[in-house]
Amino acid sequence: MMNNITEQDKHFLKMAIDLAVENIKSGGGPFGAVIVKNNEVVATGVNNVTTNNDPTAHAEISAIRNACEKLQDYQLEGCSIYSSCEPCPMCLGAIYWARPKKLVFAASKDDAASVGFDDSFIYNEIPKAIHERKLDTYQALQKEAYAPFEIWKNMEQKTEY
Repeated sequence: MMNNITEQDKHFLKMAIDLAVENIKSGGGPFGAVIVKNNEVVATGVNNVTTNNDPTAHAEISAIRNACEKLQDYQLEGCSIYSSCEPCPMCLGAIYWARPKKLVFAASKDDAASVGFDDSFIYNEIPKAIHERKLDTYQALQKEAYAPFEIWKNMEQKTEY
């Protein structure tokens, strides 16, 4: 992959890193994210997992929520996401669902793991069959579970995504 990092990218990435540093001083986690569209900051986010008692309050998730609210859209078309660290599996999934044009991050997942933020167990669990995972996981009521999909499939007016 070609490295198409611009000076503008570096500027916004530095902003994400600075947010992470400031967030630590406020009692939050060492992660920050910035979402940009047309070279303007749309939204930011920081890690507030422990301060909000919310395991989903990662910087990228918070930034995506803030950006979507501001843009009044569930997708971040034409946006770039700058993160102080390589996104975890949850955040990466959310980023893909939000459909920005670009993701740029600073620290790697290995850098994060070296200071106690190790997501490798999740990456290792994802490809396993359900019965092989460490989390007891079961599937039930498959027939009944199809009812919402049937209704959705037959709806004439719906927002596809």
